[in-house]
Amino acid sequence: MQTLERITASNALVFKTVRLAALRDSPSAFGSTYAHESQLSDADWLQRAAARCSDRSTGYLAMDSAAACGLISGFLDKQDPHKAHLVSMWVAPSHRRTGIGRSLIDAVVTWARDRGVNSLYLTVTSNNQAAIEFYRRNGFSMTGETVPYPNDPLLFEYEMSRHIVSE
Repeated sequence: MQTLERITASNALVFKTVRLAALRDSPSAFGSTYAHESQLSDADWLQRAAARCSDRSTGYLAMDSAAACGLISGFLDKQDPHKAHLVSMWVAPSHRRTGIGRSLIDAVVTWARDRGVNSLYLTVTSNNQAAIEFYRRNGFSMTGETVPYPNDPLLFEYEMSRHIVSE
């Protein structure tokens, strides 16, 4: 059975495991690297998990039985209270196209809506066409903004956004 769990200090080491799996599986999809994050201490991971369960941020793990198979985080924009950012989205290859990705996005959208956010933004690496299409299917569209990808000068990141409708 697949469920979502909020990332907290109590599941920080599960968060560590799935984040490192994501960095190994999709190295150009994230602003960080496996080489960097694999060197972090368990105390660092506890701190990172705690940062994802504040009033300005959230994070979720997708679980299939006892094993983590996906993750996502969101945070409120520092300048604009009506804007939030979706980051660190990943689903294990064995669980793609099962609805987990949509469930993860829906969780962040609900979290953002509950905080009065009306626009959710993300960036996606230019070589990740599957992710671009996934985000389009989930209501995101290109904004026209791009930024250099920090880990490879041959790549860049597209900005995408989705309007959040109040309920």
